[in-house]
Amino acid sequence: MRQDAFPPEDDEEDEYLGPSKSQLKREQLELQALGKEMTKLGDEQLRKVGLPEDVYVEIVEFRRMKSFGAQRRQLQLIGKKMRYLDPKAVREAIDRATGESKAAVALHHKCERLRDAMLESDEAVKRFIDEHPDVDIRKLREHVRVARKEREAQKPPKNARALYRMLHEMFDEAVSLERVDDESEASEEN
Repeated sequence: MRQDAFPPEDDEEDEYLGPSKSQLKREQLELQALGKEMTKLGDEQLRKVGLPEDVYVEIVEFRRMKSFGAQRRQLQLIGKKMRYLDPKAVREAIDRATGESKAAVALHHKCERLRDAMLESDEAVKRFIDEHPDVDIRKLREHVRVARKEREAQKPPKNARALYRMLHEMFDEAVSLERVDDESEASEEN
């Protein structure tokens, strides 16, 4: 065999050229599957996911379609519009919106414990205000006061639910759905 048949060895032969075509295809199919799963969510759950507006509109459009072929093309379009989103972050956002993630369950229990403690004692309300000075104190105290009255009168717990929602909104952290490139991470570290 001739020596000149092989190219000379470079020091940069292991240079990363990005994901392979197969990897890109797998990610695209994963995004389409996530898009299909989101078409089955209710409107409120879908809003909780925090999708970009164009993706949200296409998912709503998918629901109106009856033709299998049109739905298939629409899923491809949804996957294409989700191309710049991180599939793992989208999965986490869906799980949080549906209450299936461990973080969502933990947050739910935390808010319930806080609400129940506040309804039991004024000391818990004072401690919460001291720990969270950015809370709307007037609104918090009003929910607690009216929820206690509702409980004593054996009425439906409308304000207890409102207090829970207020706490949930305070502690619920949004998931960033944007894809983070390895190159941008490396440049930020330097």
